[in-house]
Amino acid sequence: MSIYDIIVIGGGPIGLACGIEAQKAGLKYLILEKGALVNSIYNYPLNMRFFSTSERLEIGAVPFVSISGKPMRDEALEYYRRVLEYFRLKIKLYEEVQIINRRNDGLFEIQSSKGIYHSKHIIIATGFYDHPISCGIDGEHMSKVFHYYKEPHPFSFSKIIVVGAANSAIDAALECYRKGAEVTLVVRKPEISHRVKYWVKPDIENRIKENSIKALFNAELVSIRENEVNIKTENGIVTLENDFVLLMTGYHPDFSLLAKVGIEFHSGDLKIPNYNEDTMESNIKNIYLAGVVCGGMETHKWFIENSRIHANMIIRDILSKANFI
Repeated sequence: MSIYDIIVIGGGPIGLACGIEAQKAGLKYLILEKGALVNSIYNYPLNMRFFSTSERLEIGAVPFVSISGKPMRDEALEYYRRVLEYFRLKIKLYEEVQIINRRNDGLFEIQSSKGIYHSKHIIIATGFYDHPISCGIDGEHMSKVFHYYKEPHPFSFSKIIVVGAANSAIDAALECYRKGAEVTLVVRKPEISHRVKYWVKPDIENRIKENSIKALFNAELVSIRENEVNIKTENGIVTLENDFVLLMTGYHPDFSLLAKVGIEFHSGDLKIPNYNEDTMESNIKNIYLAGVVCGGMETHKWFIENSRIHANMIIRDILSKANFI
């Protein structure tokens, strides 16, 4: 039976960073990713530009050179592909972890969609982009409703509703408007989010001011039908003709995987997992958390630039344990 020192679950930038540090430490490791390499970034809108500068997205001390200070999605995909090749990281793609059990000898048995592995430690770095937050409204599962947005062309010359107030919603609203869509932005709060990229915020505010993009604030989408939607506003229910709905309401980590292995949560609805902030070890011995998954529903708390240090913290703690001295 082959035994790994570490199985890393998640092949995003932070999962790769963990693999790099494990490799540097001479540990036997494997990264398991249920989708493509850096799957969340792959699923970003095609023309998305990062808020962060390229150097803050670097891992493994490999320079990230981009055309402008803030790289595009395609540049990030190329960078992380090159990082994988440079370190020759041990990774298996399109292999989803399904079951994790702890054996009587203390080893973890990890059952994936393609095999069974055994490891002394597990690092969960699964991100959050694969699990959209449901609105729980009538019609949400119709084919005209999208939780993910890739590009504006399919929505050209259509009447669309964009729900949300953060970067994903604002980017979608602006791009679709510029490709000929009639856009109505539905926002629960009295204004767009303060976290909208600073170079985009004036753009959306001016488009709303000139009524190029209609915006309903303090409003909530309450039902979706084939050719129209109902929106609850301060002045009552408004019915609008509609072709497509983009529910840019955010995403959350895979809480089911964490719960299955016994990781506890605190902070109520925020569902923040229990872990040691100095070592990143969870309440389950030898299971560590890394990256955005540490923030629970507060998905804006951890990013690549401020969580890449988790890799060093985790490997340092693993090496300090008796069986690695």
